[in-house]
Amino acid sequence: MSPATTSPRRRAAKMSKNVRKPLNMRIKPETRNLLDMAAAATGKNLTDFVLDAARKEAQNALLDRAVIQVNDKAHKAFLALLDAPPEPSQRLRKSLQTPAPWE
Repeated sequence: MSPATTSPRRRAAKMSKNVRKPLNMRIKPETRNLLDMAAAATGKNLTDFVLDAARKEAQNALLDRAVIQVNDKAHKAFLALLDAPPEPSQRLRKSLQTPAPWE
């Protein structure tokens, strides 16, 4: 379907997905100064810095609430792995026998 034959409603819906919408907020001067300094330190402008930080926090908030469903067999196998003590490797044994640099 060419753009000429697409309905105006569909064209508007496609365009609205790409349109940036403003997000206005009032913040204290000390918070703004902190954000400005952090953005400058990372080489980003304020908008990119705030959007990146907000996006990461939003993803973390959603991931923290994610539910992973498994069947009983997989769940029991997972719990068994958690409960089984790890076998110490040769590298771990050597590390435990090596004196710490401050000793």
